[in-house]
Amino acid sequence: MARSTRKNHPPPAFQPESAGAPSLGALRKEAESCERCDLYRNATQLVFGDGDTRARVVLVGEQPGNEEDLKGRPFVGPAGRVLDECLKEAGVDRSQCYVTNAVKHFKFEQRGKRRLHARPNGGEVQRCAWWLGAELRIVEPDLVVAMGATAFYALTGRASGVTKERGHVLLTPGGTRLLVTIHPSYLLRLRDRQEADRQHRAFVSDLHKIGEILGATT
Repeated sequence: MARSTRKNHPPPAFQPESAGAPSLGALRKEAESCERCDLYRNATQLVFGDGDTRARVVLVGEQPGNEEDLKGRPFVGPAGRVLDECLKEAGVDRSQCYVTNAVKHFKFEQRGKRRLHARPNGGEVQRCAWWLGAELRIVEPDLVVAMGATAFYALTGRASGVTKERGHVLLTPGGTRLLVTIHPSYLLRLRDRQEADRQHRAFVSDLHKIGEILGATT
């Protein structure tokens, strides 16, 4: 898909500045020593964004999970496998996307030998917007997909509204198209089979809009 001519986009609404690295490689190297919040203390490593550095679409999730923390790549665990499956069903090639998270370190609660996901708080999300804003500035996507409430907050500064705005195309404060949907991990938590199937189809339908939107902006 051909890229359109676009202007640089400013970082998320509540983060007036972002890291000034000139490339994703330089940005990743800079972020590896990040101590902007305390999450780095317990995480195994930074999990930076991954994918096509000139992608027209950026997928933003919440934070790395246990497998991502260990492997150092975003969306390679259970939620990532769900995302891959649904992207394929929607006709979207993940290799042509840039995939990242609002927060770059794994936040968890230790329960015996298990590390259980803990949701990042507003301050942690805001501090990590320094890196997310720079990723968007460098990649310059035509479309950003907010997957879940944390990503939605990181991109808009709005603490609620995912359910209301799901499937809708908004604009970020910087003027980039923003598609709102759920986080794929939500599908893993559903125990009712019929509801899980319904939500799966709805998620695929949301992702299918990526192609429609990019086609309209070619």
